[in-house]
Amino acid sequence: MDSSLFVDNSAFGELSRKFTENNRVNPAAFDKYSVKKGLRNPDGTGVMVGLTKICNVEGYYIDDGEKIPKEGRLNYRGIDLYDFVGGCTADDRFGYEELVYLLLFGVLPTQKELDNFCALLALNRELPFDFVEDVIMRAPSPNIMNKMGSSVTALYAYDPNPDDISVENVLRQSIQLIAQLPAIMSYAYQVKRRYFYRKSMYIHPVKPTQRTAEVVLNSIRSNRQFSDSEAKLLDLCLIIHADHGGGNNSTFTTRCVTSTGTDTYSAIGAGIGSLKGFRHGGANIKVSDMVKNITENVSDTADEEAVCDYLRRIVRKEVNDGSGLIYGMGHAIYTLSDPRAVLLKKHAKQLAEEKGLLSEWQLLDTIERNAPAIFCEEKGLNKIICANVDLYSGLVYRTLGIPEDLYTPMFAIARVAGWCAHRLEELATCSKIMRPAYKSLAKHQDYRMLAERLEEMTENR
Repeated sequence: MDSSLFVDNSAFGELSRKFTENNRVNPAAFDKYSVKKGLRNPDGTGVMVGLTKICNVEGYYIDDGEKIPKEGRLNYRGIDLYDFVGGCTADDRFGYEELVYLLLFGVLPTQKELDNFCALLALNRELPFDFVEDVIMRAPSPNIMNKMGSSVTALYAYDPNPDDISVENVLRQSIQLIAQLPAIMSYAYQVKRRYFYRKSMYIHPVKPTQRTAEVVLNSIRSNRQFSDSEAKLLDLCLIIHADHGGGNNSTFTTRCVTSTGTDTYSAIGAGIGSLKGFRHGGANIKVSDMVKNITENVSDTADEEAVCDYLRRIVRKEVNDGSGLIYGMGHAIYTLSDPRAVLLKKHAKQLAEEKGLLSEWQLLDTIERNAPAIFCEEKGLNKIICANVDLYSGLVYRTLGIPEDLYTPMFAIARVAGWCAHRLEELATCSKIMRPAYKSLAKHQDYRMLAERLEEMTENR
Protein backbone atom coordinates (compact mmCIF):
# COMPACT_ATOMS: atom_id res chain seq x y z
CA MET A 1 0.00 0.00 0.00
CA ASP A 2 1.34 3.47 -0.92
CA SER A 3 2.21 5.14 2.39
CA SER A 4 2.35 8.55 0.68
CA LEU A 5 -1.46 8.51 0.63
CA PHE A 6 -1.50 9.05 4.38
CA VAL A 7 -0.26 12.01 6.43
CA ASP A 8 1.63 11.53 9.68
CA ASN A 9 -0.86 11.77 12.54
CA SER A 10 1.46 14.16 14.40
CA ALA A 11 0.45 16.82 11.87
CA PHE A 12 -3.02 16.79 13.38
CA GLY A 13 -1.97 17.50 16.95
CA GLU A 14 -2.74 21.24 16.88
CA LEU A 15 -5.94 20.68 14.93
CA SER A 16 -7.05 18.10 17.50
CA ARG A 17 -6.40 20.56 20.31
CA LYS A 18 -8.47 23.21 18.57
CA PHE A 19 -11.29 20.76 17.93
CA THR A 20 -11.42 19.64 21.56
CA GLU A 21 -11.33 23.24 22.77
CA ASN A 22 -14.37 24.22 20.71
CA ASN A 23 -16.51 21.10 20.64
CA ARG A 24 -16.73 19.51 24.06
CA VAL A 25 -20.21 19.67 25.61
CA ASN A 26 -20.34 19.98 29.39
CA PRO A 27 -21.91 16.73 30.73
CA ALA A 28 -24.00 18.83 33.16
CA ALA A 29 -25.84 20.30 30.16
CA PHE A 30 -27.47 16.94 29.46
CA ASP A 31 -29.16 17.00 32.86
CA LYS A 32 -30.00 20.68 32.58
CA TYR A 33 -31.93 20.19 29.34
CA SER A 34 -33.22 16.68 30.17
CA VAL A 35 -31.39 15.16 27.22
CA LYS A 36 -31.21 11.37 27.48
CA LYS A 37 -27.67 10.32 26.62
CA GLY A 38 -27.52 7.08 24.70
CA LEU A 39 -31.30 7.24 24.35
CA ARG A 40 -31.51 5.94 27.91
CA ASN A 41 -33.92 7.05 30.61
CA PRO A 42 -32.50 8.06 34.03
CA ASP A 43 -33.25 4.55 35.38
CA GLY A 44 -31.27 2.93 32.56
CA THR A 45 -34.26 1.78 30.54
CA GLY A 46 -34.33 2.53 26.83
CA VAL A 47 -36.25 5.44 25.38
CA MET A 48 -39.24 4.07 23.44
CA VAL A 49 -38.70 4.97 19.77
CA GLY A 50 -40.59 2.32 17.82
CA LEU A 51 -42.85 -0.71 17.62
CA THR A 52 -41.97 -4.18 16.33
CA LYS A 53 -43.42 -7.68 16.04
CA ILE A 54 -40.07 -9.34 15.36
CA CYS A 55 -38.22 -9.75 18.63
CA ASN A 56 -38.54 -8.92 22.32
CA VAL A 57 -35.87 -8.75 25.01
CA GLU A 58 -36.88 -8.91 28.69
CA GLY A 59 -34.66 -8.39 31.71
CA TYR A 60 -36.82 -6.52 34.19
CA TYR A 61 -40.35 -5.30 34.83
CA ILE A 62 -41.68 -2.01 36.17
CA ASP A 63 -43.78 -2.06 39.34
CA ASP A 64 -45.09 1.29 40.63
CA GLY A 65 -42.34 3.04 38.72
CA GLU A 66 -39.61 0.81 40.17
CA LYS A 67 -37.38 -1.34 37.96
CA ILE A 68 -37.54 -4.94 39.25
CA PRO A 69 -34.90 -7.43 37.99
CA LYS A 70 -36.03 -10.73 36.47
CA GLU A 71 -34.48 -13.68 34.66
CA GLY A 72 -33.69 -12.73 31.10
CA ARG A 73 -35.90 -13.81 28.22
CA LEU A 74 -35.38 -13.51 24.47
CA ASN A 75 -38.42 -14.07 22.27
CA TYR A 76 -38.34 -14.47 18.50
CA ARG A 77 -41.79 -13.61 17.08
CA GLY A 78 -43.22 -14.48 20.50
CA ILE A 79 -41.39 -17.82 20.75
CA ASP A 80 -39.03 -18.18 23.70
CA LEU A 81 -35.38 -18.77 22.75
CA TYR A 82 -35.13 -21.70 25.15
CA ASP A 83 -38.18 -23.33 23.55
CA PHE A 84 -36.87 -22.78 20.02
CA VAL A 85 -33.45 -24.22 20.85
CA GLY A 86 -35.06 -27.06 22.79
CA GLY A 87 -37.19 -28.01 19.80
CA CYS A 88 -34.22 -28.14 17.45
CA THR A 89 -32.16 -30.09 19.98
CA ALA A 90 -34.94 -32.63 20.54
CA ASP A 91 -35.03 -33.32 16.80
CA ASP A 92 -31.21 -33.18 16.54
CA ARG A 93 -31.34 -30.78 13.62
CA PHE A 94 -30.06 -27.40 12.53
CA GLY A 95 -32.24 -24.44 13.43
CA TYR A 96 -30.73 -21.23 12.05
CA GLU A 97 -32.47 -21.41 8.66
CA GLU A 98 -35.77 -22.11 10.38
CA LEU A 99 -35.21 -19.05 12.56
CA VAL A 100 -34.41 -16.89 9.53
CA TYR A 101 -37.74 -17.95 8.04
CA LEU A 102 -39.50 -17.14 11.31
CA LEU A 103 -37.90 -13.69 11.59
CA LEU A 104 -38.65 -12.74 7.99
CA PHE A 105 -42.18 -14.10 7.63
CA GLY A 106 -43.50 -14.19 11.19
CA VAL A 107 -44.50 -17.86 11.29
CA LEU A 108 -42.75 -21.20 11.68
CA PRO A 109 -42.34 -23.05 8.37
CA THR A 110 -43.73 -26.47 7.57
CA GLN A 111 -41.18 -29.12 6.59
CA LYS A 112 -41.86 -28.47 2.91
CA GLU A 113 -41.57 -24.70 3.34
CA LEU A 114 -38.32 -25.12 5.28
CA ASP A 115 -36.86 -27.44 2.63
CA ASN A 116 -37.78 -24.98 -0.12
CA PHE A 117 -36.34 -22.07 1.84
CA CYS A 118 -33.05 -23.89 2.48
CA ALA A 119 -32.88 -24.71 -1.24
CA LEU A 120 -33.46 -21.02 -2.03
CA LEU A 121 -30.60 -20.01 0.29
CA ALA A 122 -28.36 -22.61 -1.34
CA LEU A 123 -29.13 -21.22 -4.79
CA ASN A 124 -28.11 -17.75 -3.65
CA ARG A 125 -24.83 -18.54 -1.86
CA GLU A 126 -22.63 -18.00 -4.91
CA LEU A 127 -21.25 -14.48 -5.30
CA PRO A 128 -21.41 -12.65 -8.65
CA PHE A 129 -18.86 -13.62 -11.30
CA ASP A 130 -15.41 -12.05 -10.64
CA PHE A 131 -16.72 -10.40 -7.44
CA VAL A 132 -14.10 -12.08 -5.25
CA GLU A 133 -11.23 -11.07 -7.53
CA ASP A 134 -12.47 -7.56 -8.30
CA VAL A 135 -13.82 -6.50 -4.89
CA ILE A 136 -12.39 -8.65 -2.10
CA MET A 137 -8.89 -9.56 -3.35
CA ARG A 138 -7.96 -6.19 -4.82
CA ALA A 139 -8.08 -4.29 -1.53
CA PRO A 140 -7.15 -6.55 1.42
CA SER A 141 -8.33 -5.23 4.78
CA PRO A 142 -6.75 -5.78 8.20
CA ASN A 143 -10.28 -5.93 9.65
CA ILE A 144 -12.78 -8.42 8.25
CA MET A 145 -15.79 -6.36 9.36
CA ASN A 146 -14.69 -3.41 7.25
CA LYS A 147 -14.20 -5.70 4.26
CA MET A 148 -17.62 -7.24 4.79
CA GLY A 149 -19.21 -3.80 4.94
CA SER A 150 -17.51 -2.54 1.78
CA SER A 151 -18.28 -5.80 -0.03
CA VAL A 152 -21.97 -5.56 0.83
CA THR A 153 -22.21 -2.01 -0.48
CA ALA A 154 -20.25 -3.07 -3.57
CA LEU A 155 -22.93 -5.66 -4.36
CA TYR A 156 -25.16 -2.71 -5.27
CA ALA A 157 -23.27 -2.45 -8.58
CA TYR A 158 -24.00 -6.10 -9.40
CA ASP A 159 -27.75 -5.87 -8.77
CA PRO A 160 -29.88 -5.19 -11.87
CA ASN A 161 -32.53 -3.51 -9.70
CA PRO A 162 -30.75 -2.14 -6.62
CA ASP A 163 -32.96 0.82 -5.69
CA ASP A 164 -36.39 -0.79 -5.81
CA ILE A 165 -37.64 -0.84 -2.20
CA SER A 166 -40.76 -2.88 -2.82
CA VAL A 167 -41.25 -5.77 -0.39
CA GLU A 168 -40.72 -8.32 -3.16
CA ASN A 169 -37.40 -6.83 -4.27
CA VAL A 170 -36.05 -6.16 -0.78
CA LEU A 171 -36.98 -9.70 0.21
CA ARG A 172 -34.96 -11.00 -2.75
CA GLN A 173 -31.99 -8.86 -1.78
CA SER A 174 -32.30 -9.91 1.87
CA ILE A 175 -32.24 -13.63 1.09
CA GLN A 176 -29.25 -13.12 -1.18
CA LEU A 177 -27.34 -11.23 1.52
CA ILE A 178 -28.18 -13.76 4.24
CA ALA A 179 -26.93 -16.51 1.93
CA GLN A 180 -23.83 -14.69 0.67
CA LEU A 181 -22.44 -13.03 3.80
CA PRO A 182 -20.74 -16.23 5.10
CA ALA A 183 -18.85 -16.53 1.80
CA ILE A 184 -17.87 -12.86 1.89
CA MET A 185 -16.54 -13.35 5.43
CA SER A 186 -14.58 -16.43 4.44
CA TYR A 187 -13.03 -14.87 1.34
CA ALA A 188 -12.10 -11.70 3.24
CA TYR A 189 -10.40 -13.81 5.91
CA GLN A 190 -8.46 -15.88 3.38
CA VAL A 191 -7.23 -12.73 1.65
CA LYS A 192 -6.14 -11.32 5.01
CA ARG A 193 -4.25 -14.53 5.78
CA ARG A 194 -2.37 -14.25 2.51
CA TYR A 195 -1.70 -10.51 2.52
CA PHE A 196 -1.11 -9.70 6.20
CA TYR A 197 -0.05 -13.03 7.72
CA ARG A 198 1.84 -14.40 4.68
CA LYS A 199 0.03 -17.72 5.07
CA SER A 200 -1.60 -19.98 2.53
CA MET A 201 -4.96 -18.95 1.18
CA TYR A 202 -7.46 -21.78 0.68
CA ILE A 203 -10.80 -21.31 -1.02
CA HIS A 204 -13.25 -24.20 -0.97
CA PRO A 205 -16.33 -24.51 -3.15
CA VAL A 206 -19.70 -24.22 -1.43
CA LYS A 207 -21.75 -27.39 -1.05
CA PRO A 208 -25.39 -26.51 -1.81
CA THR A 209 -26.73 -29.16 0.58
CA GLN A 210 -24.93 -27.70 3.60
CA ARG A 211 -26.60 -25.53 6.22
CA THR A 212 -25.10 -22.15 7.13
CA ALA A 213 -23.06 -23.46 10.08
CA GLU A 214 -21.62 -26.21 7.89
CA VAL A 215 -20.84 -23.74 5.12
CA VAL A 216 -18.81 -21.66 7.57
CA LEU A 217 -16.79 -24.58 8.95
CA ASN A 218 -16.27 -25.95 5.45
CA SER A 219 -14.88 -22.61 4.29
CA ILE A 220 -12.49 -21.77 7.13
CA ARG A 221 -10.90 -25.18 7.79
CA SER A 222 -8.10 -26.18 5.45
CA ASN A 223 -9.11 -29.86 5.55
CA ARG A 224 -12.84 -29.10 5.44
CA GLN A 225 -13.37 -31.63 8.22
CA PHE A 226 -15.75 -31.08 11.15
CA SER A 227 -18.08 -33.14 13.29
CA ASP A 228 -21.83 -32.91 13.37
CA SER A 229 -21.72 -31.77 17.02
CA GLU A 230 -19.33 -28.94 16.11
CA ALA A 231 -21.64 -27.76 13.35
CA LYS A 232 -24.66 -27.95 15.66
CA LEU A 233 -22.84 -25.86 18.29
CA LEU A 234 -22.01 -23.20 15.69
CA ASP A 235 -25.65 -23.34 14.58
CA LEU A 236 -26.62 -22.53 18.19
CA CYS A 237 -24.32 -19.50 18.08
CA LEU A 238 -26.06 -18.30 14.92
CA ILE A 239 -29.48 -18.79 16.52
CA ILE A 240 -28.72 -16.79 19.65
CA HIS A 241 -27.13 -13.94 17.68
CA ALA A 242 -29.78 -13.69 14.93
CA ASP A 243 -31.71 -10.79 16.47
CA HIS A 244 -32.02 -8.83 19.69
CA GLY A 245 -34.92 -6.45 19.31
CA GLY A 246 -35.19 -3.20 17.39
CA GLY A 247 -33.26 -1.18 19.95
CA ASN A 248 -29.82 -2.77 19.70
CA ASN A 249 -27.49 -0.33 18.01
CA SER A 250 -26.88 -2.11 14.71
CA THR A 251 -30.56 -2.93 14.19
CA PHE A 252 -31.61 0.59 15.14
CA THR A 253 -28.96 1.88 12.72
CA THR A 254 -30.36 -0.33 9.96
CA ARG A 255 -33.90 0.87 10.63
CA CYS A 256 -32.78 4.50 10.84
CA VAL A 257 -30.96 4.31 7.50
CA THR A 258 -33.89 2.38 6.00
CA SER A 259 -36.25 5.20 6.98
CA THR A 260 -34.48 7.47 4.48
CA GLY A 261 -35.65 5.30 1.58
CA THR A 262 -32.15 4.17 0.68
CA ASP A 263 -31.18 0.82 -0.86
CA THR A 264 -30.75 -2.47 0.97
CA TYR A 265 -26.98 -2.63 0.51
CA SER A 266 -26.47 0.79 2.11
CA ALA A 267 -28.73 -0.10 5.04
CA ILE A 268 -27.08 -3.47 5.78
CA GLY A 269 -23.62 -1.99 5.28
CA ALA A 270 -24.46 0.58 7.95
CA GLY A 271 -25.54 -2.21 10.30
CA ILE A 272 -22.19 -3.95 9.82
CA GLY A 273 -20.35 -0.72 10.61
CA SER A 274 -22.31 -0.37 13.83
CA LEU A 275 -21.76 -3.96 14.92
CA LYS A 276 -17.99 -3.64 14.55
CA GLY A 277 -17.75 -1.21 17.48
CA PHE A 278 -16.32 -2.55 20.76
CA ARG A 279 -19.40 -1.35 22.66
CA HIS A 280 -21.51 -3.63 20.46
CA GLY A 281 -20.48 -6.75 18.51
CA GLY A 282 -16.78 -6.06 18.90
CA ALA A 283 -17.09 -6.65 22.64
CA ASN A 284 -16.27 -10.35 22.16
CA ILE A 285 -12.75 -9.35 21.09
CA LYS A 286 -12.44 -7.19 24.21
CA VAL A 287 -13.34 -10.22 26.35
CA SER A 288 -10.70 -12.29 24.58
CA ASP A 289 -8.06 -9.59 25.11
CA MET A 290 -9.04 -9.25 28.78
CA VAL A 291 -8.76 -13.01 29.35
CA LYS A 292 -5.28 -12.97 27.81
CA ASN A 293 -4.31 -10.05 30.03
CA ILE A 294 -5.52 -11.81 33.18
CA THR A 295 -3.78 -15.06 32.21
CA GLU A 296 -0.51 -13.25 31.60
CA ASN A 297 -0.61 -11.36 34.89
CA VAL A 298 -2.17 -13.86 37.32
CA SER A 299 0.20 -16.77 37.85
CA ASP A 300 -2.55 -19.21 38.78
CA THR A 301 -6.01 -18.46 37.39
CA ALA A 302 -7.37 -21.32 39.49
CA ASP A 303 -6.62 -19.12 42.53
CA GLU A 304 -9.97 -17.37 42.78
CA GLU A 305 -8.82 -14.70 45.22
CA ALA A 306 -5.87 -13.79 43.00
CA VAL A 307 -8.22 -13.42 40.04
CA CYS A 308 -10.59 -11.28 42.12
CA ASP A 309 -7.73 -9.02 43.21
CA TYR A 310 -6.84 -8.49 39.57
CA LEU A 311 -10.47 -7.80 38.66
CA ARG A 312 -10.52 -5.11 41.34
CA ARG A 313 -7.48 -3.52 39.70
CA ILE A 314 -9.27 -3.66 36.34
CA VAL A 315 -12.26 -1.79 37.80
CA ARG A 316 -9.87 0.79 39.30
CA LYS A 317 -8.43 1.34 35.79
CA GLU A 318 -4.98 0.24 36.94
CA VAL A 319 -4.59 -2.67 34.51
CA ASN A 320 -5.86 -4.18 31.26
CA ASP A 321 -6.92 -1.38 28.87
CA GLY A 322 -7.57 1.24 31.57
CA SER A 323 -11.29 1.46 30.79
CA GLY A 324 -12.40 0.19 34.19
CA LEU A 325 -14.69 -2.31 32.46
CA ILE A 326 -14.88 -6.04 33.02
CA TYR A 327 -15.87 -7.03 29.51
CA GLY A 328 -18.58 -9.63 29.15
CA MET A 329 -20.38 -8.40 32.25
CA GLY A 330 -23.49 -6.23 32.28
CA HIS A 331 -26.19 -5.46 29.75
CA ALA A 332 -28.56 -2.60 28.96
CA ILE A 333 -31.63 -4.79 29.53
CA TYR A 334 -30.68 -8.10 31.16
CA THR A 335 -30.28 -8.04 34.94
CA LEU A 336 -30.35 -11.48 36.58
CA SER A 337 -29.35 -13.44 33.47
CA ASP A 338 -28.76 -13.28 29.73
CA PRO A 339 -30.40 -16.37 28.18
CA ARG A 340 -27.83 -16.37 25.37
CA ALA A 341 -24.99 -16.53 27.89
CA VAL A 342 -26.78 -19.27 29.83
CA LEU A 343 -26.99 -21.46 26.71
CA LEU A 344 -23.43 -20.78 25.59
CA LYS A 345 -21.95 -21.38 29.05
CA LYS A 346 -23.57 -24.81 29.22
CA HIS A 347 -22.33 -25.92 25.81
CA ALA A 348 -18.94 -24.23 26.19
CA LYS A 349 -18.09 -26.27 29.26
CA GLN A 350 -18.71 -29.58 27.54
CA LEU A 351 -16.60 -28.74 24.50
CA ALA A 352 -13.90 -27.03 26.60
CA GLU A 353 -13.43 -30.28 28.49
CA GLU A 354 -13.05 -32.16 25.20
CA LYS A 355 -10.58 -29.61 23.79
CA GLY A 356 -8.43 -29.20 26.91
CA LEU A 357 -9.64 -25.64 27.55
CA LEU A 358 -11.48 -26.23 30.82
CA SER A 359 -9.16 -23.87 32.73
CA GLU A 360 -10.28 -20.98 30.52
CA TRP A 361 -13.93 -21.88 31.07
CA GLN A 362 -13.28 -21.93 34.82
CA LEU A 363 -11.68 -18.47 34.61
CA LEU A 364 -14.76 -17.11 32.85
CA ASP A 365 -16.95 -18.74 35.49
CA THR A 366 -14.87 -17.07 38.21
CA ILE A 367 -15.32 -13.71 36.51
CA GLU A 368 -19.07 -14.22 36.15
CA ARG A 369 -19.58 -15.19 39.80
CA ASN A 370 -17.41 -12.47 41.34
CA ALA A 371 -17.61 -9.43 39.05
CA PRO A 372 -21.03 -8.18 40.31
CA ALA A 373 -19.86 -7.96 43.93
CA ILE A 374 -16.54 -6.40 42.91
CA PHE A 375 -18.34 -3.68 40.95
CA CYS A 376 -20.50 -2.95 43.98
CA GLU A 377 -17.48 -2.79 46.29
CA GLU A 378 -15.33 -0.63 44.03
CA LYS A 379 -17.99 1.64 42.54
CA GLY A 380 -20.45 1.78 45.41
CA LEU A 381 -23.24 0.97 42.98
CA ASN A 382 -26.07 -1.30 44.03
CA LYS A 383 -26.72 -2.44 40.48
CA ILE A 384 -27.52 -6.03 39.53
CA ILE A 385 -25.43 -7.21 36.59
CA CYS A 386 -24.98 -10.57 34.90
CA ALA A 387 -22.75 -12.14 32.30
CA ASN A 388 -23.70 -11.23 28.74
CA VAL A 389 -23.34 -13.31 25.60
CA ASP A 390 -19.84 -11.98 24.87
CA LEU A 391 -18.32 -13.54 27.98
CA TYR A 392 -18.58 -17.07 26.59
CA SER A 393 -18.92 -16.64 22.81
CA GLY A 394 -15.18 -16.23 22.26
CA LEU A 395 -14.42 -19.46 24.13
CA VAL A 396 -17.02 -21.33 22.08
CA TYR A 397 -15.47 -20.04 18.86
CA ARG A 398 -12.03 -21.02 20.14
CA THR A 399 -13.14 -24.57 20.83
CA LEU A 400 -14.47 -24.69 17.27
CA GLY A 401 -11.14 -23.53 15.86
CA ILE A 402 -12.57 -20.25 14.62
CA PRO A 403 -9.83 -17.59 14.52
CA GLU A 404 -10.21 -14.42 16.56
CA ASP A 405 -10.35 -12.39 13.35
CA LEU A 406 -13.79 -13.91 12.77
CA TYR A 407 -15.38 -13.51 16.22
CA THR A 408 -17.28 -10.32 15.38
CA PRO A 409 -17.88 -11.29 11.71
CA MET A 410 -19.56 -14.47 12.97
CA PHE A 411 -21.91 -12.20 14.89
CA ALA A 412 -22.65 -10.32 11.65
CA ILE A 413 -23.48 -13.36 9.52
CA ALA A 414 -26.05 -14.34 12.16
CA ARG A 415 -27.47 -10.86 12.82
CA VAL A 416 -27.98 -10.04 9.14
CA ALA A 417 -31.21 -12.05 9.37
CA GLY A 418 -32.52 -9.71 12.05
CA TRP A 419 -31.36 -6.62 10.18
CA CYS A 420 -33.20 -7.71 7.05
CA ALA A 421 -36.37 -8.55 8.99
CA HIS A 422 -36.36 -5.14 10.67
CA ARG A 423 -35.63 -3.36 7.38
CA LEU A 424 -38.63 -5.05 5.80
CA GLU A 425 -40.81 -4.18 8.81
CA GLU A 426 -39.67 -0.55 8.69
CA LEU A 427 -40.50 -0.30 4.99
CA ALA A 428 -43.88 -2.00 5.45
CA THR A 429 -45.10 -0.09 8.51
CA CYS A 430 -43.40 3.32 8.62
CA SER A 431 -43.32 6.17 6.14
CA LYS A 432 -41.34 8.87 7.92
CA ILE A 433 -37.63 9.50 8.07
CA MET A 434 -36.21 9.25 11.60
CA ARG A 435 -35.24 12.73 12.64
CA PRO A 436 -34.78 13.22 16.41
CA ALA A 437 -33.94 16.65 17.82
CA TYR A 438 -30.66 18.02 19.13
CA LYS A 439 -30.55 21.20 21.19
CA SER A 440 -27.95 23.64 19.97
CA LEU A 441 -25.57 25.10 22.57
CA ALA A 442 -23.69 27.26 20.08
CA LYS A 443 -23.35 30.90 21.08
CA HIS A 444 -23.86 33.67 18.58
CA GLN A 445 -20.70 35.14 17.08
CA ASP A 446 -20.24 37.75 14.40
CA TYR A 447 -18.60 36.94 11.12
CA ARG A 448 -15.18 38.61 10.81
CA MET A 449 -13.40 39.29 7.54
CA LEU A 450 -10.38 37.11 6.88
CA ALA A 451 -7.95 40.03 7.14
CA GLU A 452 -9.34 40.93 10.56
CA ARG A 453 -8.84 37.38 11.76
CA LEU A 454 -5.22 37.43 10.64
CA GLU A 455 -4.56 40.74 12.42
CA GLU A 456 -6.13 39.40 15.58
CA MET A 457 -3.92 36.31 15.48
CA THR A 458 -0.84 38.50 15.04
CA GLU A 459 -1.78 40.72 17.98
CA ASN A 460 -2.37 37.68 20.22
CA ARG A 461 1.13 36.46 19.45
